[in-house]
Amino acid sequence: MPIRLHNSLTRRLEELRPLQPGKVTMYHCGPTVYSSPHIGNFRSFLFADVLRRFIEDQGSQVIQVMNVTDVGHLTQDDVEQGEDKMEAASRKAGKTAWEIAAHYEREFHDCQQKLFVRLPHHMPRATDFIPQMGAIIDDLLAKGFAYQVNGDVYFEIAKFPAYGKLSGKVIDELEEGARVAVNADKKDPRDFALWKTDAKHQMQWDAPFRSGARGFPGWHIECSAMSMHYLGSQIDIHTGGEDNIFPHHECEIAQTEAHTQRPFVQIWLHARHLLVDGQKMSKSLGNFFTVQQILDKGYSGLELRYALIRVQYQKPLNFTLKGLDEARASIARVQAARQRLVRVRDAADRAGAEDLDAAIAQANAQFTLAMSEDLNVSEALAAAFDFVGVCNRVQPSVASASHALALFARFEDVLACFGGEPVADATSEAPVALQELLHKRQQAKKGKDWATADAMRDEIASAGWKIVDTAIGPRLERS
Repeated sequence: MPIRLHNSLTRRLEELRPLQPGKVTMYHCGPTVYSSPHIGNFRSFLFADVLRRFIEDQGSQVIQVMNVTDVGHLTQDDVEQGEDKMEAASRKAGKTAWEIAAHYEREFHDCQQKLFVRLPHHMPRATDFIPQMGAIIDDLLAKGFAYQVNGDVYFEIAKFPAYGKLSGKVIDELEEGARVAVNADKKDPRDFALWKTDAKHQMQWDAPFRSGARGFPGWHIECSAMSMHYLGSQIDIHTGGEDNIFPHHECEIAQTEAHTQRPFVQIWLHARHLLVDGQKMSKSLGNFFTVQQILDKGYSGLELRYALIRVQYQKPLNFTLKGLDEARASIARVQAARQRLVRVRDAADRAGAEDLDAAIAQANAQFTLAMSEDLNVSEALAAAFDFVGVCNRVQPSVASASHALALFARFEDVLACFGGEPVADATSEAPVALQELLHKRQQAKKGKDWATADAMRDEIASAGWKIVDTAIGPRLERS
């Protein structure tokens, strides 16, 4: 079945047709490592992860690159108008910019692991690609697309008439947006920086291009250099958050296509912003959460991942702590059904005789259809839970239980939000509400809230179940 994706460039659904059949090249704008990664960052990163997983599920090879921006992230081109995020973090923390970048890059990789991200094949740092950026800048100067003023180098967008084709911004809008950072050195206020000079900037290099002054790269040139190094001058998919569309991705297109004289990206994909409690995430509103802050509240990486991927990437996602509790219950429901199937598969003498093949085929097809239509995770999850309901209503044969478990393994391989195949034990027969109580009791014990832990134990006992401690954690058994 063909995969159709909403191309931000053409504003329509398009079939994914790789430039090289059977091999998909994909670039994703990664973190700027100046602070702890937050849940808004990871909505976009997890969307890219699910996309890659599904393309691989459908039989294609994927080469995925995600950059690490550790220098040059200026939202405005004029140093006096805005401070590089790495430099600002360095000043506030009393550490060097290099130390800041190294610390937060390690933290980002730790969050990737905790959220079960399939690591990109390449995660280059911008600071390792200064020579490649210089080669592009040199070429743009030679071709007349860029100009140099007092050591700074700017891309002249008047030389690239297609500028604005991704964002849909017309010239008047672009000019209005540029007026906040008027620089007399620019030929046009919309021109953007490829190379900047500033004696106060910690991270700087001898210019990697002819007749250049010591300085540091602009934000946009980094991604062009890294994507072309690993994936070539043309790539199949470029993803990011919707805030990347303008100016970052618009500038990427201009400088890359001016350099190569070829179309840069076939399909652009952008995830919508994450809302928290119905509002834009903000520290001033008290609704700003880093990944680690959520984990410190007692939620697992699986539960956070589920909460962040459950809505199709093109739709706004409202994140709430209640949603995390719902994610916990949903995961427990899936795992309980899988545990029951494991017991059937592993104990043939207690197996039933009902055949699940038709239900398996239907759920498999519905899941594939949903994911193929612009990565509709909501519909894919609905197909998975419909199948959970079927599994809970029948007494499957050993063969059917095995086939059903294989389908659940496929769901997990694509979405990675349920966990691995569970071990069969009596806990799987317990009502979901009691399983949640068991989990909350564990959290209460960790917090040394013994009164709450004892109350939950008593509530479980009154329902006819007991808690049995094992080497791998507690489980529930009938009293």
